Amino acid sequence: MKKYSFYLLLIPGVLFLVLFALIPLIMLISGSFISEGSFTLSRYVDFFKDGYYITILIRTLKLALISTIVAATLGFPTAYYISKTNVSKRGLYIALAVFPMLTSPVVRSFSWMVILGKRGIINTFLMNMGLIKQPLSLLYNEFSIVVGFVYLFMPLMILSLVGVLENIDKDLLMAAESLGATRFKAFMKVIFPLSVPGLIVGCVLVFTGSLTAYTTPQLLGGTQSKVLATVIYQNAMTLFDWDTAAVVATVMIVVTILISGVINSFARKLNSRG
Repeated sequence: MKKYSFYLLLIPGVLFLVLFALIPLIMLISGSFISEGSFTLSRYVDFFKDGYYITILIRTLKLALISTIVAATLGFPTAYYISKTNVSKRGLYIALAVFPMLTSPVVRSFSWMVILGKRGIINTFLMNMGLIKQPLSLLYNEFSIVVGFVYLFMPLMILSLVGVLENIDKDLLMAAESLGATRFKAFMKVIFPLSVPGLIVGCVLVFTGSLTAYTTPQLLGGTQSKVLATVIYQNAMTLFDWDTAAVVATVMIVVTILISGVINSFARKLNSRG
């Protein structure tokens, strides 16, 4: 009876997801396979034959991968430092790390436009110092998109890692050092392997978020650095070509699921090895 009651609690949430997420998604994907009342793959064949869309797909994957690597590289030492601080300070540091997520992505993107613009803070500083004579092109390109992605999703990486690192017993590191390992070697042989689950979770969150993000690449990437999300919006809302938008959306969903599955499979293999 208790188990039956437990499943009853899931009904409202499941119904909401089915009605407002699953059914529209199925209708969107199924519509991309229908042309003039019959099943067809011609739209997908045209998509993968079109160099324009392939370039955008590759760019989207590249930017998501670079953003994930940068977020992991910067987020790991930050998370490690937070996990080793006192409990009283740890809450403050976590709050500071999460604080950017409390503001709208639009506001955050506009702030980077002020920083990276040709008359922005960075270019103004470099020119006043005499390091450059002409403003650098830091905005409306792939570089600015990566900066926006890292800033947008870094808190997810930090939170994923802090939750794992703070549960690693300090005695393990001390035991490794007592057996002759240097601090760096002890870190690489003990701390890093035990933190891999949190690192994988953080990478999945950052990669999938970067792969599907719209606001940041739209505002910081300009017209020359389109990604899949901006192409979907352009086809659906500007060109009113819902068929092409559905194809691009389906490709993005499938790619996201496949890559997430590969990462999770890699995580399971690591877990099976202990």
